Amino acid sequence: MFTQLKNIDTAFQHIKRFSYLLIVACTLISGFAIYKSYQSTENYKNHIYILANGKALEAFAADRKENIPVELRDHISMFHHYFFTLDPDDKQIQATVTKALYLADGSAKTAYDNLKESNFYAGMISGNISQQVQVDSVQLDMNQYPFYFKCFATEKLIRSSGTISRSLVTQGYARNVSRSDNNPHGFLIEKWETLENKDINPNGK
Repeated sequence: MFTQLKNIDTAFQHIKRFSYLLIVACTLISGFAIYKSYQSTENYKNHIYILANGKALEAFAADRKENIPVELRDHISMFHHYFFTLDPDDKQIQATVTKALYLADGSAKTAYDNLKESNFYAGMISGNISQQVQVDSVQLDMNQYPFYFKCFATEKLIRSSGTISRSLVTQGYARNVSRSDNNPHGFLIEKWETLENKDINPNGK
């Protein structure tokens, strides 16, 4: 009888240990499943689909700190594109300059007003002159805030008699602001000024 009780007690101990192991295993499996499910959800949130030309293109979201230099360079390039790419049409000039002014503070408005008062835009219209700008490079100093930048670009003045290329160098600062339809990168250019704007080939070709 004692032998039977001992066997029953031993069997009970085995079942008890097995139950504990089973509970631990189930807990580990459940925890791993929850972790993987959470990880998959986070990865899914980081996927962005952009509609371009009727096709859905997959992109990935990232912390803005990683993209600040890229976004800032594009912001500066777009500002210079809008401010300096002009055609001999007063409505076109007004429209593109207005887009540029959304990206900068009063220093850009002052530069625009000075050009307007000096009849720069009127001369382009009367002379049927188009102006294009190509940003060559943008130097950034990310160790200070607002962020300092220096922009190097090439202007082309296109007229019936030929094309003149000009070297354009500007500088300024940029600080963070709220994003909007008019300012998608969320930066505002401050204390903007032109350091150089001179002919590369004065005689044209």
